[in-house]
Amino acid sequence: MIPAGYETALIESAEYFVHLALVLAPLFVGASFLVGLAQEYLPPERVEAMLRSRDHGSGNVLAAGLGAVTPFCSCSTVPILAGLLGAGAPIGLAFSFLLASPIVNWIAVILLFGLFGASVTIAYVVMALSAAIVGGIVIGTLNLENYVKDVRITAGGREITTDGGATTGGTSCACSGSPSRSHRERFSAAGRGALSFFWDTLPYIIIGITIGALIHGAVPEAFLQRIAGPSNPLATPMAALAGAPIYVSISGMLPIAHSLAEQGIPIGTVIAFVIGGAGISIPNLILLNKLFERRLLAVYAGTVVTTGVAVGVLFNTVLAGLL
Repeated sequence: MIPAGYETALIESAEYFVHLALVLAPLFVGASFLVGLAQEYLPPERVEAMLRSRDHGSGNVLAAGLGAVTPFCSCSTVPILAGLLGAGAPIGLAFSFLLASPIVNWIAVILLFGLFGASVTIAYVVMALSAAIVGGIVIGTLNLENYVKDVRITAGGREITTDGGATTGGTSCACSGSPSRSHRERFSAAGRGALSFFWDTLPYIIIGITIGALIHGAVPEAFLQRIAGPSNPLATPMAALAGAPIYVSISGMLPIAHSLAEQGIPIGTVIAFVIGGAGISIPNLILLNKLFERRLLAVYAGTVVTTGVAVGVLFNTVLAGLL
């Protein structure tokens, strides 16, 4: 027989699971549809062409903006980065794109809006994009070009190298859109892609919702407050680091973040957890290890953690009373 306390916790967890599932499922499908449209109208080679001729300053702003609307996956971001760096684009510009891509993407923004509301979402987007722009400009002054690996990546029907070469050949990338397709065909493809992406990602969504539901119903609030509450001065940097080993997908990360916020964890600490997880997750670092030497990879990871901590502290200190 289940003790009364455990039974109540399981019931609360189950109710919270259903609540999150009903909120997140339609939001995720809609966000995936927008991502599909971005892939149709902004294929990697087009984004790369838009950024190649840019320089510091305005180029960093454009790079961060394009990073936010370009899906972060192995067949989009890595070819774009390889093409940019191979064509001699400033490394700071490439970093603005790279920093914005996993942290400020359409799925994250729409799910944030559904879970936390407009005020938190707008503040998150503005600060994360600003951090990507400033971070790229600063990194561009550090002369780190020698720490980019000489690699060849095949995507979008072409072979891309970071040593400046690019030749036709190879296999096509699923993220590339065809310029000859009609708008109706593009929308139809985006719709099919959204459903396919939803089913592929569903296990991670379920895992994230399950963990969030268990935190909500079974983990004592006093325990969470002791570890990540405002009384712990290291809570925000710890949260930025803790997200990395937990992160698998942003769709699984945000239910956990929402549950933590519901349990009274300061919103800035939760945001740091999301940024750290999205930016320095194990899959992300493995992916970027194809392009960067260890020193440059460490610079990237350090920049993400610094961004997470800075944004988290701003949320907790400056914006706490306004949101």
